[in-house]
Amino acid sequence: MLRSLGVLLTGLSAGSICWFEEGITDPLNAPLYKLEGLGMLRGSHCPHYDGESKRRPSYHNLVLNGEAQSGYAADDGAALHFIDEQLHKIVSSRVDAHAYHVQGVRNTVKETQLAAGFLG
Repeated sequence: MLRSLGVLLTGLSAGSICWFEEGITDPLNAPLYKLEGLGMLRGSHCPHYDGESKRRPSYHNLVLNGEAQSGYAADDGAALHFIDEQLHKIVSSRVDAHAYHVQGVRNTVKETQLAAGFLG
């Protein structure tokens, strides 16, 4: 009897945003903007959340203004583990690396830190 082995999607930076409907990217010396992804995972994704000073405020602004969907942000060293298109857990290679759910709620941005399982 054959068993399904599933599909493993991986990537860092642009390699992680591509799996989502939208991702936040940064061209050299220009404002961050929304990029369309492959849509295998719902919502938006912003990597390097703690690694680049303009990431957090730019992502908040894009979500708040409706230019990007609500979604997930990940610090450098944090990873999002999805099973069947649902977030299963957060893994981290650093104690201080976190992931967040970011959504626009009544003219403000709600950022919820997600619990992580440290692998270091």
